[in-house]
Amino acid sequence: MWFRRDLRLADLPALHAAAADGAHVVPLFVVDPAFDRSGAPRRAFMKAALASLDDSMDRALVYRHGAPEVMVPALAAEVGASVVYVTRDHAPYGRRRDAAVAEALRSIDVRFVGVGSSYAVQPGEVVKGDGTPYRVFTPFSKAWRARGWDAPLGVPDVQWRGAPDVHCDGPPSAPPCDALLPPASVAAAQDRWDEFLPVAQHYADRRDLPAVDGTSRLSAALRWGLLHPRQLLADLGPERGHEVFASELAWRDFYADVLFRSPDSAWQNLDPKMHAMVVDTDDAAKERFRRWATGTTGYPIVDAGMRQLLATGWMHNRVRMLVASFLVKDLHLPWQWGARHFMQHLVDGDLASNQHGWQWAAGTGTDAAPYFRVFNPSTQAERFDPDGAYRAQWVPEQGTTAYPAPMVDHAAERDEALRRYRLVTAGSR
Repeated sequence: MWFRRDLRLADLPALHAAAADGAHVVPLFVVDPAFDRSGAPRRAFMKAALASLDDSMDRALVYRHGAPEVMVPALAAEVGASVVYVTRDHAPYGRRRDAAVAEALRSIDVRFVGVGSSYAVQPGEVVKGDGTPYRVFTPFSKAWRARGWDAPLGVPDVQWRGAPDVHCDGPPSAPPCDALLPPASVAAAQDRWDEFLPVAQHYADRRDLPAVDGTSRLSAALRWGLLHPRQLLADLGPERGHEVFASELAWRDFYADVLFRSPDSAWQNLDPKMHAMVVDTDDAAKERFRRWATGTTGYPIVDAGMRQLLATGWMHNRVRMLVASFLVKDLHLPWQWGARHFMQHLVDGDLASNQHGWQWAAGTGTDAAPYFRVFNPSTQAERFDPDGAYRAQWVPEQGTTAYPAPMVDHAAERDEALRRYRLVTAGSR
C-alpha cells in the first residue's frame, strides 16, 4: 500500500482492497524529490502526519527516498509483492507520476491498482446528461448531490509487514518552518470535527467573519487525507449551515474536476480570451508584489490576511478572496504570482482549489467572479470585521505613524481594472 495524500487508516478503500485477501501489507511512503518544490508549512505538516500514521501501524511504515518510478518497483521486488495499491491521484503531476510507476511495475509483472480518490465524488464522474462536463458550479453541485457518495468505511484488519532491515530509509526531512501549524494527526482532526459539528448549524452566518472561529479549519486535514470528505458528509444533517458546509466540499470536488479535465489550467487561464488581459510585471510591479506579500499595503484587512498566512500557514477564506482581488485588480499583477505565493505558505495548499480559487478572483476561470466585480477592501473590512478585531490582532500598529499609508487609491485602480477588462471583452467580440 503506497500512501500519498491519504495519511489515515479509516475509510481508505485502497487499504481495504490491499488487505482483502488476508496477505501481509507493506505500507510505503516515497519521499519524492518533487517535494522540494513544496512550501515549508506543507512539508512540516506532512512529516508530522506521517509520524502519526506510522504510530498507528506500530512503526511498520517503510520510507524510500527517490523517484517513485524507481523506488516503488524496487521495494515491490524486495518484498515479493504482486500488486501495489494506491488511492487514485487526479492532479497533473500525480497522473504523470502514476503512469510512470505503473509502466515500471508492468516490466516486473507487478500490478498497479488505484482505488478511490481524495474526493467525495471522483473527478470525471459528475457529468451532464449528454456526458459533457459542467463548467458552472451550481448545476455541478446539484448533480454532485444527486449522484451521492459511498458511506465511510472503518479500519480494515491489516497484517502489516515492514521491509527487510537491509535497506531502511528514514522519514522525510522538513525545512525550517516558522509558522504555527495545527496538530497533524487523525485524532486531532477528528477532535476538531467533533468540536465544530455542534456549531456547524451556524456556519452560513459565521463563515465570513475572520475574527470568529466559525469555520471547520480542516482544510489541511482534508489536503493530507487525515479525514475524508465522506466522513464529514456522513455527519451532516438538513440544517442550513450543514447544507452550506456541504457546498464547500462540493466546491473542492468541482475544482478537482476542472483541473482533471483541463490540467493546463494549473498555471494558465482557463478562459482563453483572458490571455489578452494586460498585467504588470516590471520592477515596479515586483515591488508592489513584495508589499502585498509582506502585509504592508496600508490596507489593514489585506495586511492582516497576509500576516496571518505567514504566521500560521492558513488564511480565512473570506480574506483569501479579498487579498486575491487586491493583487489582481488593485495592483494589476498576474494571478499566478499570488497562487505561487499561497502554495509556498499554505499548509493546506491544494493545486486544484488554490489555482481555481485564484482564477475565480481574477475572472479567468470557471464560475469566475466577473472582472468588473472588484472588492473594496475598506467596505469589505467594515462588513466582515465590523469591530476591527481581526485587523487589530494582525496589524496592531494600524492608526500609528509606523503603519504605511495605502499604497494605491482603490477607486482609481478599480477604474483601471475595468478599463483593462473592457479592452479584453471588446477584442473578443
